[in-house]
Amino acid sequence: MRFDAVLFDCDGVLVDSEPITNGLLRDMLEESGWVMSAEECFRVFVGKAVRDERANIEARTGKPLTDAWMAEFYARRNAALNERLTAVEHVHGAVERVHAHHQGRIACASGADRFKVNLQLDKVGLSPYFEGRIFSGHEMPRSKPAPDVYLAAADFLQADPRRCAVVEDTVTGVTAGVAAGATVFAYLPSQTLHDSRGALLAAGAVQVFRSMAELPALLGC
Repeated sequence: MRFDAVLFDCDGVLVDSEPITNGLLRDMLEESGWVMSAEECFRVFVGKAVRDERANIEARTGKPLTDAWMAEFYARRNAALNERLTAVEHVHGAVERVHAHHQGRIACASGADRFKVNLQLDKVGLSPYFEGRIFSGHEMPRSKPAPDVYLAAADFLQADPRRCAVVEDTVTGVTAGVAAGATVFAYLPSQTLHDSRGALLAAGAVQVFRSMAELPALLGC
């Protein structure tokens, strides 16, 4: 199938941010009384906004999830990302090829807040490919696994969602892309704490791939 536009998730797809963010989240939750392993924290939170897990956090810590706690989390997260963030391997070449092939009809549609997405794309030098075409689930009526952020990105690009490819890395994100009507490709590097290949396919991904170097060919570029 020839796609009219390609919509990328950000965390875990463009940037290798999830070990950093989830490691910090695990540490802060432990400070609040919820002790868990890094693997368990990934299972609970990967692909989701922290604020959307408010009830779960409050039940496990016995404390309200306050604005002050969230502000501290964002501040510490941003500092850690600024210091340690790297791009996903081979992603620069892949995005460059996809961008050129689709004449700029690509977008970043993330479940994260806009400040984080902008910080990350700036940090790894990917911002020029997505300038003016960044969409945050925090600004939508519903965040992933609802399709809102992907529908907004497709609408902006004047593309039928059914003729869009989505690149994701979590069951939550794949579910959102499928709900939008898009064809979803799931990135699953060999060393990962993410959802399994079977879970990604069961959620509706048409293909699971191991390296971003494979992506342009998968998209017909």
